[in-house]
Amino acid sequence: MSTSRKRLGVFTSGGDCPGLNTAIRAIVAHATLSYGWEVLGILHATQGLMERKAIPLNAEGLGGMDVLLNMGGTILGAINKGDTLGHADEVIAGYHELGLDALIAICGDGSLKILHQLAQKGNWNFLAIPKTIDNDVALTDRAIGFDTAVNTVVEALSRITSTAASHDRVFVVEVMGRTAGHLALYSGIAGGADIILIPEIPYSIEGICQHLQKLRDRWGRKFALIVVAEGAKPLEQDANHCHHASIAHYIADKIVQHSPIPIELRVSVLGHIQRGGAPMAMDRLLAAGMGNTAVDLAAQGTFGRMVAWQAGQVVTVPIAEVVAKCPRHVDPDSFLIRTAQGLGIYVGDKPMLPYVDPILCRNEVICAI
Repeated sequence: MSTSRKRLGVFTSGGDCPGLNTAIRAIVAHATLSYGWEVLGILHATQGLMERKAIPLNAEGLGGMDVLLNMGGTILGAINKGDTLGHADEVIAGYHELGLDALIAICGDGSLKILHQLAQKGNWNFLAIPKTIDNDVALTDRAIGFDTAVNTVVEALSRITSTAASHDRVFVVEVMGRTAGHLALYSGIAGGADIILIPEIPYSIEGICQHLQKLRDRWGRKFALIVVAEGAKPLEQDANHCHHASIAHYIADKIVQHSPIPIELRVSVLGHIQRGGAPMAMDRLLAAGMGNTAVDLAAQGTFGRMVAWQAGQVVTVPIAEVVAKCPRHVDPDSFLIRTAQGLGIYVGDKPMLPYVDPILCRNEVICAI
């Protein structure tokens, strides 16, 4: 530890998302104004440590930093590729040569696993803040960026629904989520989807076609909205999937081949639009609270923790436990899955379960089923 003014490093790692700059702003403000720390922004995460590239960040008057509230992306840059562990010694040396007394990383579950190994090997004073539009970091109900991404997708679905209804078309809309379907599930329910396909619950083309037929027979509706996470999987694996540009195109082609009724389909892959834009209010609040708490931990000398959001408040959890449990999947028996089914949404070939009140069960009250 340095004997002079303490120096805190901060960087963003993995894919970008809304709210990163808001978290940086909170860290800099609290560290400099409350504790008098010096803050270094490490450019492009571990690459910046390897190359010793860092910039001073300060909150003098906060005038210049207020713009960070409305700015998407990250002013420090991010990186989600390369053999970081293969250059572990160079990365570790960068932490020490920059004279850091502590390091806060704003990262997703993939980066966190790597950084945890580096921190242990390099004897870093390390803290983490979760961010990802996939919301799949373990032991936190929310990660920075998720809420804004949901709102972005919902807005897109609203626009797509208008044109789908006008032309009696079925739209297959692909969203991000390779291993976890939180984004598809939340945005699909909020955006009025008729079908939601996620990695955690297998689907069948037959089930999809039957649901589209039911919409037409029961409601006389010829248009529909299908939201699919990029990692959604059919009940029976199909080798032809790899020949399609995306899972959405694959599903669209299969529907055309197997539907007993004529269907006009369109595909929309939202792609990186989901990561962009200014953070919504919830992400700003999360980023502010998590950044503030991470600085307090550093000032107290408490390390090896990730700041998390649980039951409506900021808490801290051991990084080792987070890494061991990642990624966090959608629970197929969760209330949101039951909610979707209750709204008449097809969420894969899964029977609807009866509701059981978790509070009553926790109090050991007999639950009628």
